[in-house]
Amino acid sequence: MDVPALLKGYDLKHITVGVLGGHSALDVSHGAKKHGFRTVCVARKGREKTYTQYFKTQEDTGCIDECILVDKFEDVLKEDVQQKLRKLNTIFIHNRYFWVYFPDYAKVENDFQIPIFGSRTFVKLEERDQPYNQYHLLKDAGIRTPKIFAKPEDIDRPALVKASEAQRGYERAFFFVGNKPSWEAEGSRLEREGKVSAKWRQAPIEEFVVGAPVNFNFFFSPLTGRLELLGTDTRRQTNLDGFLRMTAPEQSKALQAGIPLKRIETGHIACTVKESILEKAFELGEKFVKATQKLPRELDPSGKGIIGPFALQGAVVAEEGKEDIVIFDVSLRIPGSPGTFATPYTRYLYGQAMSVGERIGMELKRALEAGRVSDIIT
Repeated sequence: MDVPALLKGYDLKHITVGVLGGHSALDVSHGAKKHGFRTVCVARKGREKTYTQYFKTQEDTGCIDECILVDKFEDVLKEDVQQKLRKLNTIFIHNRYFWVYFPDYAKVENDFQIPIFGSRTFVKLEERDQPYNQYHLLKDAGIRTPKIFAKPEDIDRPALVKASEAQRGYERAFFFVGNKPSWEAEGSRLEREGKVSAKWRQAPIEEFVVGAPVNFNFFFSPLTGRLELLGTDTRRQTNLDGFLRMTAPEQSKALQAGIPLKRIETGHIACTVKESILEKAFELGEKFVKATQKLPRELDPSGKGIIGPFALQGAVVAEEGKEDIVIFDVSLRIPGSPGTFATPYTRYLYGQAMSVGERIGMELKRALEAGRVSDIIT
């Protein structure tokens, strides 16, 4: 995507920050407003009240200035919607919705004629069925990940099958196994019950890492060349969180009563890590940034590598008297965890707590003031 062509006709003194109505839209919009930008949200009909009513800008409250309603999210690709966005001088902040709700992500890469803050072609690398995906990227970066079992016969320890839900392919329906027979039995049972996709046999089989789950939410600034840790968090999952609040006998009774264990993402909890772990985390982040900057042009036509927010999601493990970080998931765009400002890391760096959305707004403002907006968009 040609950046000068994307910016042609734009009034860079009156930029609007655009989002899809979900995921991290409010975080991004709040951050944009704090730095003086107007905001526009493309919301889906039937779930628009959050943006048209509850958090709409009214006098001194709210953060959504304008809302464009569409029948489905992929309608943001329609010419009339894009014309409205261009008329507003919109720079779009993309998130995982751009993959989940678009049947053909290539259309976002090629037909969405709106400048995107961040790396336009990277979101698809999060999907494990891509020819080159996050597993390859982490390996190329030299970052420790759980052992991947190429085939079920190789399973020799507790493992997690990263299958998808039967009804909502973008949601997780992971299940635990210990060997090939348990892999076949558990997967077949869940398929019969309509809980996992019929393609579960093609799902990755990953060593189950026992540790303290932590998401390291980073930000790489092309303007300064510096990597920043914006915050750390962990996930809330339903109904796993409910099970964890039970005693072991209560958990057994619940399972025997037919209450299924699910791991559907429902939110995040801000958490912190010891300072002795920070240097290890930064080392992983720096390796990851360098690996993205070395990607071939067919994967990164911009040649810029990662821009702005990304997350390395994993666990801190204890081994032989020392701690290490194992990464098992990657977000190559803004993570959906607005509560990271409650962790102290941006305060240590900037003297004040800052959300991911606020950091994006700051970067955009700095780029515009320095005449370097082309460096942060694709």
